[in-house]
Order: sequence, then structure tokens, then C-alpha cells
Amino acid sequence: MLKSLSTIAVAGLLAFSVAGCTTSDQRVAGYGIGGAALGALAGGAIDGGKGALAGAAIGGAGGALVGAATNPRPSSGYCTYQNRYGERYRAPCRY
Repeated sequence: MLKSLSTIAVAGLLAFSVAGCTTSDQRVAGYGIGGAALGALAGGAIDGGKGALAGAAIGGAGGALVGAATNPRPSSGYCTYQNRYGERYRAPCRY
């Protein structure tokens, strides 16, 4: 029970750590955290503690890869940004 609570606490801290990221980065991190959580659950059900660690590592890496692959990128290489005065401008995308 204590391990489950600590796992949830760590996942919550990871979620707060991406709060300042861009929407694209948040999507990749969200998929990574989701993959890690599902991998930990599956690995824990199959093999216990060591399986949960391996499942979390594999699920996190797989989730981050899926998040990066599904991340939409503009085809022109330019993005639209808005400054603090509300003016919009186009510039090369910052990935």
C-alpha cells in the first residue's frame, strides 16, 4: 500500500514539473507519465517490485516516443507567436 502511495506521489510531482512547459512538451511528458504508470501496473501485476520498475521504465520510454511521434509540427517550419502586447508574428519554430 505504501509503495502505491509513493508511486502516486512521484507521478504527481512529475506532473507539476511540466507545468511551465509548452503544450507540445506537456503532451510528450503526459504520454511518458501515462506510459510509465501503465507499465508499472502491468509489471507489478506480472512480477512484483522488480517488474514494476522495469515496466515503468519501458512504459515511460514508449509513452514519450508515442507522444513525440503524435506531436503536430508545422510543415513550413514557421510558427505564429504572440507577444505581451497581443501582436502576432511568425518566426522559426522553437522545438
